[in-house]
Amino acid sequence: MTLDFRDFDKDSSDDSSISSDEEFENNDDNMLLSEGEDEEEQQNDQTNHQDGSHDNSEDEDEVVKAIKAEKNKLRDHPPSIKCDDFIVDISFHPSKNIIALANIVGDVMLYEYSNDETKLVNTLELHTKACRDVEFDNEGLVMFTTAKDKAIIATDVETGKLKQCFENAHEDPIYKLLALDSNKVVTGDDSGTVKLWDMRKQNAIFSLKIGEDYISDMLTNEAQKYLVCSGGDGTLTSIDLKGSKIYTSSEQYETELTCMGLFRSETKLLVGSSVGKLYLFNWKEFGLHSDEYVGQKHSIQCMIPITQNIVVSSGEDGILRAAHMFPQRQLGIVGQHSLPVEALDISHDGQYIASCSHNNDVKFWNISYFESIDSLIDVNHKQNKKKDMMNNLPSSSIKNASDFFSGLA
Repeated sequence: MTLDFRDFDKDSSDDSSISSDEEFENNDDNMLLSEGEDEEEQQNDQTNHQDGSHDNSEDEDEVVKAIKAEKNKLRDHPPSIKCDDFIVDISFHPSKNIIALANIVGDVMLYEYSNDETKLVNTLELHTKACRDVEFDNEGLVMFTTAKDKAIIATDVETGKLKQCFENAHEDPIYKLLALDSNKVVTGDDSGTVKLWDMRKQNAIFSLKIGEDYISDMLTNEAQKYLVCSGGDGTLTSIDLKGSKIYTSSEQYETELTCMGLFRSETKLLVGSSVGKLYLFNWKEFGLHSDEYVGQKHSIQCMIPITQNIVVSSGEDGILRAAHMFPQRQLGIVGQHSLPVEALDISHDGQYIASCSHNNDVKFWNISYFESIDSLIDVNHKQNKKKDMMNNLPSSSIKNASDFFSGLA
């Protein structure tokens, strides 16, 4: 079953133009309508409500009430980070208020963040070409990076000193890295080769050619028995990590598979694509998707699971969208950049997500309210998808011209 939400994108401010990023960030009362139109609409809403013609309170479910309550609160989040160079990837520390920014010249910058400030604490010059991926181990003691220069580097987070370096680890530039623990990582390159590494050994544990195009994303579950890889050739491939062999390969999709996320206690795998579709797989059943959703018109570059049921995705249009997957329900806009979004990550306490865009900036969004929304949807399955798509979530600093809450008590 395919659910097409593209008809609702106009209401979610896809076609709206905002003058600058600063307007998003510094003006929480910003409206897409002009001030005069907004006042007129509010007066009409008040009149209609008094006349009883727009009394929708009976139709207002608990999810809308929760979002409405949060919109009236000041959203607390760290200030944005503006950089001189293009930011390729970002990664939150697993236990401290630190975020790592990997840039196109090969450096990694470590920032401390709070609601009051973002402070640069260290700049590490690690690679000779664009640093494409940065990850922390589960304890936050080691930072792993890889780059277009084909090197894999392990760095001590506390001291900033080099722990291990594999030069020319692949024949082709490396695109993706996934840390399994403090010693083991897997890497995928531009030509579809995946390698497993142990920092205590000089050579790769295994090397498998699984595709003909770049490895866009990799993930595994807590058991770490299978590694799932999405590719630019439109194929989803799973690898038996213990057996060092390919487990399954999916049918070839007519689009690039760009990003992935795990949900429902790691039983469901969601895969994004370059045409805006989301494919849902059951874990260990990677040959063919069980469902698909058409969530937007633009390429989905990245996604991040927020709860067991909620995903935030973004990409080419610069808009961060939230969707509840079980049941499928579009929740609204979390935030927005003026240029395409390259990467997303979630903080160790689940309070913020961060996004980096082609405008050389990193923005933070407070998403702590998602837990209550998730629980409400699980209890109450009544839906009005069009209303959901018209709404901007509390973390977003913009409001829709249609004003989702007009006429509600």
